[in-house]
Amino acid sequence: MAAVLRKLLRPSGGKLEHNKSEKQGTGGGGETVMGSPSQAAARRLLARARSTMHVYRDATKVSPAENNNVSNVVRKCSNGGGISKKQTTAAMGESTVVHARLVRTRRLMREFQEMSKQQRESASPVFTVELADDNLYEWNVKLHRVDPDSDLHRDMRDTNTPFILLNLSFPDNFPFAPPFMRVITPHIEKGFVMEGGAICMELLTPSGWASAYTIEAIVMQFSASLVKGQGRIVRKVKGGKGFSKKAAEVSFRSLVKTHDKYGWEIGRASCRERV
Repeated sequence: MAAVLRKLLRPSGGKLEHNKSEKQGTGGGGETVMGSPSQAAARRLLARARSTMHVYRDATKVSPAENNNVSNVVRKCSNGGGISKKQTTAAMGESTVVHARLVRTRRLMREFQEMSKQQRESASPVFTVELADDNLYEWNVKLHRVDPDSDLHRDMRDTNTPFILLNLSFPDNFPFAPPFMRVITPHIEKGFVMEGGAICMELLTPSGWASAYTIEAIVMQFSASLVKGQGRIVRKVKGGKGFSKKAAEVSFRSLVKTHDKYGWEIGRASCRERV
C-alpha cells in the first residue's frame, strides 16, 4: 500500500510533451474552427492550457505541508505503527483524487489537440469545438451538419440555423465517467432530446459509458440519434421557455434512475414519451 501511495503522489513530469501539433497551434481563443487560426493565437491557447495544469494542481488543495502529512501516513503504515485505518483511507483518497484529475487533464488536452488538427485539415467540418470561457473542462460543440435527407436538415436550412450548439462538462473522474452533454440551441423536439436540452443516449449514462469513447464518437452518435428519433426544430417555443442547464440536469437524473430500474429499452421508450 505504501508503494501505491508513493506512486500516486510522485510528480508526473511537470511539463506537457511538445509535439508538432503544438507548434502548429490548436486554434485561437480556445476555438477549434475550421480554417487557419493564427499561430500566435494557438500559442496563447497552449500557454493557457499549461497554466491550467498548474491551476489544476492548486485546485487539488494539497499543500507541501499536507503532502508531508500524507508522507508521514505512508511511513507509519509501512512501519506498522500509530496510524488508524481512517487516516490511511483519507490519505489514499486524497492521492487518488489528485491522480484522477491529472488523468482528465491529459486526456482532454490530447483529444482537443487531435480534433484541432483534423478540423483544420477539413474544408467542411461536421462539427467544431471551443473551450467554454477558456475552461478545458467545459466545451461548446457546434454541430454544423446532419443527414442531408432528414427533416432536421431541412429545418436548419429553412430557419437559417447554422449549427446545433451543445455543451459538454467533464467530471473530475473523466474519462472513467461520462461527460454531461446537453443541447443549448436551437430548441429541438424529439430526436431523443429531452426537457431542458438533456440527451437520451445510453453511452452518456454511467452504466453505458466506456473510457475508450472519444468526444468525436459521442458527437457523431448524437447526430445519428437526432435523425433516428426524427428530431425537429421548434419554430415557436411554448411559453417562451428555452433550454436550461438546471432543467437538463433534473431531466437527465430522472432518465438515469428509470434506466437503472427498468433497463435501457424501457428507458429509451420513456425518452420518446417525454419529447
